[in-house]
Amino acid sequence: MDAVPESTLTVAPDEPSPPGNPPRPQADRSGPVAAFTVLAGTLTSLIGISWDIEWHVDVGPDTFFTLSHLLLYSGSALAGVASLVMVLRSTFAQRAGRATGRSVGGAPVRVFGGTFTAPLGYLISGTGAALFLMYGLVDLWWHSLYGFDAVLNSPPHVALFISISLTMVGSITVFAAAREQLWGRIGLVVSTPVLITFCPLTTYAFQGVSQTIDPQLAGNIFFSVCLLITGALTLRRRGIALSIAAVLGVMQLFLWWFSPWAAKWYAGYVGLPLRDNLMDAAPVLPSGIPMFMLGVAVVIEALLLLGRRQNWSGRWMPQAVGAVGGVLVSLSMLLQTSLVSGGGGGGGGGGGPMGQSGTSASTLLTDTVLGLVIGTLAGYLGSRFAVLLRLNSTVTDQEDSLTR
Repeated sequence: MDAVPESTLTVAPDEPSPPGNPPRPQADRSGPVAAFTVLAGTLTSLIGISWDIEWHVDVGPDTFFTLSHLLLYSGSALAGVASLVMVLRSTFAQRAGRATGRSVGGAPVRVFGGTFTAPLGYLISGTGAALFLMYGLVDLWWHSLYGFDAVLNSPPHVALFISISLTMVGSITVFAAAREQLWGRIGLVVSTPVLITFCPLTTYAFQGVSQTIDPQLAGNIFFSVCLLITGALTLRRRGIALSIAAVLGVMQLFLWWFSPWAAKWYAGYVGLPLRDNLMDAAPVLPSGIPMFMLGVAVVIEALLLLGRRQNWSGRWMPQAVGAVGGVLVSLSMLLQTSLVSGGGGGGGGGGGPMGQSGTSASTLLTDTVLGLVIGTLAGYLGSRFAVLLRLNSTVTDQEDSLTR
């Protein structure tokens, strides 16, 4: 028989323990430092993209070399460097025969036939950062061909959004691996809203595909419900969904103030005028974040608590919770659209402005069905993601049961 080639990417086996003297991994103080450095990088990128979008609205097209772009790229570079350092540390520890705990980044993964040993979380975040820098070069080439850039859904931009989202997924994975420690739980509660805020940007690639479904609304429903359930089921503690929603609200308030201020300040600094027809409109990225997530989180928390007390089946409970959460997010976005812009339609695309003739029955029906379908899918995938994150940690279900 022909030899089966070794996989490029395999999970490294646990280190063998010497008889009578099993090693215990030492607490690595670099764990929280590296994890929060990656989180700081993702937050920096989030602030940079919100600033850049507002610049396009208030000032106009830009070139590649702007301060908001610098913030965007420096955040990804910061996360990438921290991830690389942790991969190298894990590799050197593996070669020296030292035991490495999963609490620092997750399960060790052998890359390129064992050349490197990377903690799973840092492998994901580092890969996302590397792809982001690579697609940054593509974006620079795109600017050299077409000059100014005025749209979000250009191919380089969509690739950049996906790359940053991958780094944010890695950040969540890193903190989830340390969920038995306070810093791991805090980091998971903070990193999850970052991904909720950023991921819907990728849906701009689907603008114009359908006149019935708003891709940005669909993205908001899916990512907010899925990640809220993922966080709650990963930590299995009361109030996690509420904490995630509260942090999301704080991020929204900060970006609501910062984005227009930074755009106007930088325009004045470089001597560029604002648009002639500039209205006092809500900032684009913050106004697209669901602003009623605290209410949604209360319902999700209540349903999860009720399900645990009534011993509901885990096979269908996440889908049911997701369906309810999806409908609430979808309908709340209709109210949010009315409050922010006075427009009416939501994801259904039909109906008159809410402030004038009200939302049509067809819009309400379409958005309800959209929330029901996408929320159900989000609940199912959220529970599956939570299982994967829990398996990537060293905490057992018996230890978790003590905190339920």
